Amino acid sequence: MISNRHLVFMEVAQQKSFSKASQALFISQPAVSVHIKGLEEHYKTKLFERKGLQIELTEAGQLLYNRLLTVLHIQQETEFDISVIHDQQQATGVLNLGASTTAALYILPKVMSAFHREYPLVNITLLNRNSEIVLQALLDKEINIGVTEEKGQLSNITYQSFLKDQIVAVCSKHNPLARKKPYQPKDLLQMPVAIRERGSGTLEAIKQGLQRNKIRLNDLQIKVRLGGTEALKNFLLESNCVGFLSTRSIAKELQHGELTILSFDNLRIERNFYFIQRKGETSELNKRFIKMAKSIYNY
Repeated sequence: MISNRHLVFMEVAQQKSFSKASQALFISQPAVSVHIKGLEEHYKTKLFERKGLQIELTEAGQLLYNRLLTVLHIQQETEFDISVIHDQQQATGVLNLGASTTAALYILPKVMSAFHREYPLVNITLLNRNSEIVLQALLDKEINIGVTEEKGQLSNITYQSFLKDQIVAVCSKHNPLARKKPYQPKDLLQMPVAIRERGSGTLEAIKQGLQRNKIRLNDLQIKVRLGGTEALKNFLLESNCVGFLSTRSIAKELQHGELTILSFDNLRIERNFYFIQRKGETSELNKRFIKMAKSIYNY
């Protein structure tokens, strides 16, 4: 078991602040300092150094933090594996998930809800960021499982197919562009466009879909870049721009007639979602979550 003193150290390392760590842990700042001083005396080295107004880990501190992440991961795995043998409803553990926006908002909540009903004592968290940040969080051992739109080439990450998704061009029903007849892909060059931020898996899928029609992203009249699906969707509702969104994210808006799908001949943008894990991952908790997710979506 990781000691309380080591847990305090990990919180300080994550917060890069003694005061913020004390607030997060609900203990006094002097108490945090005592814990860190005790560890430094034990290891006979400094674990933190000041960099302006912030503190940073020393080389020894970074080594200790990385080792503790590994130990914490093993501890959480073991806790679930042992407890589930006795009683599934009483199984305890921690499942830290990370997912790109579409998966986090419109796909995983259904799975998380079902998983919580089956394992009510498992603590589940979800990091909602773009694909690049989710991948980095997995590499940094901040999450157990990630869901992203890309199948990368990293040798220390495994990619497991989850489900398919379609991205379509949409605009407000009040937009003059919202007519019934199909457009040609080249017509996009004359339309004002709003897109997701750089690093977004959705943006990468759009880029590849356009390239198949010999259109570069930079050829478009990009008026706005927005961070997040909801921000883009709400902007499109109030603007004359065209945007690209997952059909999963606009089901309600289409049903209520607030958004309209623009039809383009020979322009079909699809992508795959993947579960990503660190190579060599053997967690039974991970396996059960992924199995349930695939069962729910019949994949």
